[in-house]
Amino acid sequence: MSDVDMHPASGSDSAAGSRSSADAAVAVPLPAASTAPVPTAPVADAAVRLGVPLRWAPPALSPVLLERPFTGPAAPVTHLGSVDVILEVIDDARSGDVLVIDNGGRPDESCIGDLIVAEAAHAGIAGIVLWGLHRDTAELRRIGLPVHSLGALPAGPRRVPPAGSAMRVASIDGVLLHGGEIVVADDDGVLFLPADRADEVLAEARRIQAVESRQAELMRGGRSLREQLDFAAYRAAQRADPALTLRAYLAARGAAVET
Repeated sequence: MSDVDMHPASGSDSAAGSRSSADAAVAVPLPAASTAPVPTAPVADAAVRLGVPLRWAPPALSPVLLERPFTGPAAPVTHLGSVDVILEVIDDARSGDVLVIDNGGRPDESCIGDLIVAEAAHAGIAGIVLWGLHRDTAELRRIGLPVHSLGALPAGPRRVPPAGSAMRVASIDGVLLHGGEIVVADDDGVLFLPADRADEVLAEARRIQAVESRQAELMRGGRSLREQLDFAAYRAAQRADPALTLRAYLAARGAAVET
């Protein structure tokens, strides 16, 4: 519902008695700060609303386990053909970090399996984003650490890795990710937020989520979304002014819809 969720417009001086029923329907308190993962949909809406650059992993990257959302600072690494560089990053990571592995999207090898995923879980890693393939799928599901990857392949790397220290950066289909940038992932996909704006975006996303949850609650109670949006009155006004949009109609009454 995030394309139509509505909230009171900031700075509105409309009297309470003149507000439409749609305004009253979404007069919900702001949610308290939370460390729980925020769904990617309201995060995307919040970023657009705040003018924050939004980057994402391609839709081909999918979760091995459903309903395992996670959010945390990126701990990126470029895979060079051996697990030693991945273990280095896990060793240096903080609890709650997200391990982001760049294997170039290669279709000819898997670069992590059950041992690396179990080790990441032991280190307190919140989740793994892999631009490449994994293996040991059944074991990964048993371990329970959320992993987003391009799929599974039984064959591991057969190339000889170059010597050198771990490259602490990852390119996810051309999206360059540095350490500390924020990763937000769920069943809809993976988003990347700049570290200096992430708190602002996540706070706005929680507010959007609270509005949507209230709308859904009202719908379960029998109050349609059109009723909440005062849609019949909007259609009547639109007949008089065909150029009128729902966004402009609601804004004139002290409310707005999200992008």
